[in-house]
Amino acid sequence: MDPKDQPGSAGGPGGEPTGPGGPEAGAPACYRHPDRETGIRCTRCKRPICTDCMISASVGFQCPDCVRQGGGGPEPVPAGAPGGASAAARVPRPWQRGGGGTGRTPRGDARPRTLAGGVVQGDPRLFTKILIALNLAVFLLVQAVPDQQRLLDDLEMLGRALPYYGADHLVGVAEGEWYRLLTAAFLHQEIWHIAVNMLSLWFLGPAIESMLGRARFLALYLIAAVGGSVASYLFAAPNAASLGASGAIFGLFGATGILVLRVRADVRPFVALLVINLIITFGWSNIAWQAHIGGLVVGVLVAAGLVYAPRRHRALVQWGTCAVVLAGLVVCVLARTAALT
Repeated sequence: MDPKDQPGSAGGPGGEPTGPGGPEAGAPACYRHPDRETGIRCTRCKRPICTDCMISASVGFQCPDCVRQGGGGPEPVPAGAPGGASAAARVPRPWQRGGGGTGRTPRGDARPRTLAGGVVQGDPRLFTKILIALNLAVFLLVQAVPDQQRLLDDLEMLGRALPYYGADHLVGVAEGEWYRLLTAAFLHQEIWHIAVNMLSLWFLGPAIESMLGRARFLALYLIAAVGGSVASYLFAAPNAASLGASGAIFGLFGATGILVLRVRADVRPFVALLVINLIITFGWSNIAWQAHIGGLVVGVLVAAGLVYAPRRHRALVQWGTCAVVLAGLVVCVLARTAALT
């Protein structure tokens, strides 16, 4: 798959033209990161904020300064100035009168939260970096072992087949080797394969991680990876082996679409990228399209549960969605295993 734009990045979803005084043919820049264009503004002070700075509030998003200062956020930028707001936009709203940065009186943990309710962390790219490091480590291990093919045979996604010609036993998920559903997602053999997947992860991961939070981002990635493998198990030939992080990457791509809708950004760039990637998926040979589509569908389902969960029962709905999706995948594996055996 090809690298994809992050939501709200320059030229991608979330961009909006500016009026006089703004950057030429671009979006306003984040007040904390002048090199990042954005179409999102703090609902309290109206300053532009990027996806790394936006914090979910009862209505829209707020900047870290407003969240830290609670009811007395920074003075609004004068109307007519770059990044400023109109007089009407500066009229205090009910959620701006007192309370914490989310419009409520802080109770218990008042730390800044992400769009999905995760804690805002110092490095919003940490888990993305860890996942890339794990994939690279496994790739180097595959290249270093003397019997490379045996390692691939033991870890790749395989439904049910003979391990080698003349063998007297079968291997695969149908034979109880469920670990293949996950290990295959960290396995790459060719340099171009891991390069494309890790580049895509680096382009997609940080924005999603910053908007969901670390734990939710990791859950999305791993469940999408398993979802891609389960789709291969269901729809590919039992003896067709597959490997790679493509299912997980397509899961992140599906989550990107949900996030674009959630922040009400322009969906047209995302739709164009989706069409391009589907053309590549079905147009090139030797691509496990089942894993791509499976990861995409699972990513959409999990991301929808994470970002549209009601605030009152957010954690319950979010982790419940992950559990339900995982349970559905387990049922699919059991059904396919019964059919093969």
